[in-house]
Amino acid sequence: MNEKLKGGIIVFLGGCSFGFLSTIVKLAYAAGYNVGQITGTQSILGAFILWTIFLFQKQFKPHSIKLKPTQTQTKPTPVWKVALAGSFTGLVGIFYYNSVNYIPASIAIILSMQYLWISILIEWIWFKKKPHKMQVIAAGVVFVGTLFAGGVFNNKLETFDTRGFIFGFLAAISYSIFLMTSGRVGNELPVFKKSALMITGSMILTWIIFPPLFLIDGTFFAGLYKWGIALALLGTVVPPLFFSIGIPRVGVSLGAILSASELPVAVASSHFILREDVQYLQWLGVLLILSAIALTNLKIKKLGKGQ
Repeated sequence: MNEKLKGGIIVFLGGCSFGFLSTIVKLAYAAGYNVGQITGTQSILGAFILWTIFLFQKQFKPHSIKLKPTQTQTKPTPVWKVALAGSFTGLVGIFYYNSVNYIPASIAIILSMQYLWISILIEWIWFKKKPHKMQVIAAGVVFVGTLFAGGVFNNKLETFDTRGFIFGFLAAISYSIFLMTSGRVGNELPVFKKSALMITGSMILTWIIFPPLFLIDGTFFAGLYKWGIALALLGTVVPPLFFSIGIPRVGVSLGAILSASELPVAVASSHFILREDVQYLQWLGVLLILSAIALTNLKIKKLGKGQ
């Protein structure tokens, strides 16, 4: 197996890992836990695992933690800036898991994917980076795909709780901001140190909003930790690890396409595990969104070669 194929499989599996989160959260709700307990447990266990891996790596591979500033970065990023950027992932979790609480998981994931066009809009307004033609077309395709996947054309939309849609879009906005900030800070840091700092920022914000009472009332050790471990591994540890290994082998553009495996996995797991009703028009919407991701990133790759 060549390195590019191996890297592609690793990135694909990293995306699949993200796809199971909404289903696990639904099951955790069914077990009697709330959003504060779920997000708080995921963040503390995720931080613990990442810091453990980083310290282990530092002990046995000291060369791997040497700072390597990028061309645009002349000095190391302050720790608080990296943690602040990571705090937006806390908002993503809070909003996304709230969305899953009110609407089907297969719909919540579709709403969270709206970051694809929201991030383009933020870059245009905030950073004055005008989108190219293919990005505009892709944004339109994502919008149409969302209408199909959201059940607009099969009259399912009116049966859903409006709060779920609001939280879903807030999750997409938060993730867009996270992408804008995380890509601009801490790029000279080892992947596990940066990830650990970010999840620490996420944990602090989550605990400010939802104080971690589960640590002192017995809930954590009574069973909550099991859900936290699953969410921490699949949502906090595995994806950044797999992406850091695979994306350098396949490139950013192809990596972005492969990591979108999150979407079909989330919809499929919602259907087969949670027994949610996912109709053909919704699958058509999923395919449209995936095609928009592919077109956008392939266009970026083509433009990069032409420069």
